[in-house]
Amino acid sequence: MSVLLPLLGLWALLGLSEGTPAPFRPPGPPRPHHGCFGDVAAMQTSGVACVAGRLGSCGILASETFAGMDLPALRRYRPLIAEVGRRRCLDPALMAALISRETHAGAALRDGWDLPARRFGLMQLEKIYQPVGSWDGEEHLTQAAGILGDKIREIQRRFPLWTPTQHLKGGLQAYRAGTDAVGSPEDADGDYPNDVLARARFYRRHGF
Repeated sequence: MSVLLPLLGLWALLGLSEGTPAPFRPPGPPRPHHGCFGDVAAMQTSGVACVAGRLGSCGILASETFAGMDLPALRRYRPLIAEVGRRRCLDPALMAALISRETHAGAALRDGWDLPARRFGLMQLEKIYQPVGSWDGEEHLTQAAGILGDKIREIQRRFPLWTPTQHLKGGLQAYRAGTDAVGSPEDADGDYPNDVLARARFYRRHGF
């Protein structure tokens, strides 16, 4: 009897470890994709710049108001933006914000071009980049997202001591005005990057 009890205990232990399935734990919500350049929700921004004649339409509240106006139209592009952002390691909220700032989700375009016909597509590529694809299609977004990512990485290489926020803002400024336009943190802290970043934080809260 003294030998049987330890054997029964060992059998029970083995049965629990090998034959008993692990308790079911339902999967949590999918982890949002924030890209390779930091979390926009944690970055400081002043929003769209306050200038003479526009003092009532500036700051973070104004950026969020403009972003909210474009939200219904942007929702149709959300799956495409998410897929391109995943492949290019860009935050979909950042891409949505840039599209909002540049084209109001396409509403400001004529046959895919801005009115002077210098820039093309939802993310407004200059002619020098030889834009490809349809103005609101995957090929265009993939090309533009790749260029934006390259600009941010170039700023990271040129200014390794800058913060992630400065790198992202500098990359946005370089995307719009060229890398030579960014030589200091002050250059990176202008109206364009601050407005885009404020809109990106808004779109993050709304599912992008």
